[in-house]
Amino acid sequence: MSLPAINTNHFTKFLVDLLNIPSPTGFAEPAITFVEKELSQYKQLSLSRTHKGALVAKWEVKSDLPPVALTAHVDTLGAVVKEIKSNGRLKLSRIGGLQWPSVETEGVWVFASKGEKVRGSVLIDTASGHVHGAEGGKTPRDDEHMEVRLDVKTTSEKETRDLGINVGDCVAFDPRVEVANGFIRSRFLDDKACVANLVAAIKSMAEADLSPARTVYFHISNYEEVGHGASAGIPSDVAELVTVDMAVVGKGQESDEFSVTLCTKDGGGPYHFDLNNKLRALAEKHGIPYKTDVYTFYGSDGEAFWRAGGDVALALIGPGIDASHNYERAHMDGLNATTNWVMAYLLD
Repeated sequence: MSLPAINTNHFTKFLVDLLNIPSPTGFAEPAITFVEKELSQYKQLSLSRTHKGALVAKWEVKSDLPPVALTAHVDTLGAVVKEIKSNGRLKLSRIGGLQWPSVETEGVWVFASKGEKVRGSVLIDTASGHVHGAEGGKTPRDDEHMEVRLDVKTTSEKETRDLGINVGDCVAFDPRVEVANGFIRSRFLDDKACVANLVAAIKSMAEADLSPARTVYFHISNYEEVGHGASAGIPSDVAELVTVDMAVVGKGQESDEFSVTLCTKDGGGPYHFDLNNKLRALAEKHGIPYKTDVYTFYGSDGEAFWRAGGDVALALIGPGIDASHNYERAHMDGLNATTNWVMAYLLD
């Protein structure tokens, strides 16, 4: 059986819209709600939330086979206000594996807990070349020296607090989404691209009047970037869990932006040998361009479930993403290959 067609225009619009919704870990509710609204149009799905705020979409079918699950996450890197400085600027505490050089000069929104959101930008505290000269380039890019300059008239801690900004408030970095020549360039393709893959697979199958071979749970996680996103919320009767998350592209890696990757081992150890082989066979059967790879500095939601005691066969697939946890980029070839692999798995 051939796989149903992917509506690439819908895929791109959905992904761009999702990328433009700020959703640092701990503040991902707007993104979860956006995905929930999209999935609510499919009568095949029953939707629910976990106590932690993750979204679970169940596609129930009559089958003697045990259920399976797929997970992807909408939460992203970000920050919270750590300190309000005497000059009115903000020190930050990072969320997830954010590297300061990757966001220097980036625009941000500060979501004031007692007021309106406030625009600003991330700068080193020795930013002016005319004031600090060459010393500005030598200043460490670290928690002590990076700050948010607010785009409002404030020059003191009191004036900033009067805006409703407090320690602990969410700070979201601009994604800067651009689409050109088959590429999508943006922060936070990790892992919103893979959420779009799951949505595209559901849409394509539903519109082709196809159902999965067994009951499926789609788990949209909201705490992956801090290591415990899917540690709960996967039903106990699930036999297999496929994590759909970005593949690492760079020196020494097999992955590229034009393929989907099967990760056989990452920082948490090897994935499930038999499920890996099942996925390889499906990719080869359907002519899906895929790579196999090992990720050294990486952990996944599936591993979080394993570490929490989850008893499933576990695999990890995803599209190649260049410059992960930086200004990322993907290509539609790799994204479509990922959607096709998800559908091949669901229909098998």
